[in-house]
Amino acid sequence: MRRVDVRKEDLVKYLSHMTEFERAVLLAVSEIPRGKVSTYKRIAEKIGRPRAFRAVGNALHKNPLPLIIPCHRVVRSDGHIVGETTTEVEERRRLLMEEGVPVVNHRVRLSEEILY
Repeated sequence: MRRVDVRKEDLVKYLSHMTEFERAVLLAVSEIPRGKVSTYKRIAEKIGRPRAFRAVGNALHKNPLPLIIPCHRVVRSDGHIVGETTTEVEERRRLLMEEGVPVVNHRVRLSEEILY
């Protein structure tokens, strides 16, 4: 899957039908560069809602633009790659590995170099 670049203003307009929280999550995730990952908790902290890490996952589940907003780059705090189905987890794992993220089985080897 190839990422498509979109101006932030256009992205905000496209996400206008979503809640303010969902927009904040998706905009934060859109900033994660290729080859880096973040965690649900770090995204929650970044948008000023440090205890809302589960809600971050729910917002990402509604991601209407996976080619632009790379939700595969968000993992659990222990590095595990999650998804609703085995196929989804495998796809996220494949994408991360293509980007050079170190993955062992279904877990990202988290380090300061790859955390965003």
